[in-house]
Amino acid sequence: MLQSLNPCQEKSGGFCFENSRRNAVLESSLSDVSSKAPRARKTGTTIAGIVYKDGVILGADTRATDDMVVADKNCRKIHHIAPQIYCCGAGVAADAEIATQMMASNVELHTLNTGRPPLVAMVTRQLKQMLFRYQGHMGSSVIVGGVDVTGAHLYSVYPHGSYDKLPFLTMGSGAAAAVSVFEDRFKANMELDEAKRLVRDAITAGIFCDLGSGSNVDLCVITAAGAEYLRGYDRPAGKGKREGQYRYKPGTTPVLTKTQTPLSLDVVDATVQMMDTE
Repeated sequence: MLQSLNPCQEKSGGFCFENSRRNAVLESSLSDVSSKAPRARKTGTTIAGIVYKDGVILGADTRATDDMVVADKNCRKIHHIAPQIYCCGAGVAADAEIATQMMASNVELHTLNTGRPPLVAMVTRQLKQMLFRYQGHMGSSVIVGGVDVTGAHLYSVYPHGSYDKLPFLTMGSGAAAAVSVFEDRFKANMELDEAKRLVRDAITAGIFCDLGSGSNVDLCVITAAGAEYLRGYDRPAGKGKREGQYRYKPGTTPVLTKTQTPLSLDVVDATVQMMDTE
């Protein structure tokens, strides 16, 4: 008994499946439809960002999905936080929208309080602290990019509050396809046109390789002089043109068998009553 309570005892490695049988029994006992165990919900998005020569470029697709249904084909996923700080949201669209609105309000109050423009690191710190308080129940993954007095910065913040700072970042269900484009073509101190093409191609890769991403490509170019939101920058997945006619003439498909079943009907007298509209 004393040996099992020894805190210095070396624990066995590997995964622990002690609760697997318990969870199976609990789930089987939930016979009511409204009491089923929750399942993970897949959300589709491709967002990305890079640091280039003069600032930061953020990119996102515009498809909003609800399971296998496309809820919105032209959704805004790049949100304003400060004049030179923007963020891309992935995950639950409502959570990302409200989280960025709350952050924009807090940053505005902080700016009025201190009399100084906000820093990207300060915005990221407040955002990750807010997400950490919700312990992952606010399903919002964001990429924060901007330019302040210390230079250009790019951060990714995960729903549980952890974060990264890198020269290029991707998030969402199409992140694997987008990051492969960055790893192949990214280089430091890129020019504006080359950087915009790179972000566009990365988002396009996510659109074509992920069913949850689609429609158009939005970009946001942030420099020390300000931000330029390029709404509908590219439309890589446009609707195709019908090449032929798909109507068939009567008699094209032969009728092999024909069966007629007579139905016995009872005639019932019907009366019509006029509604009084006076």
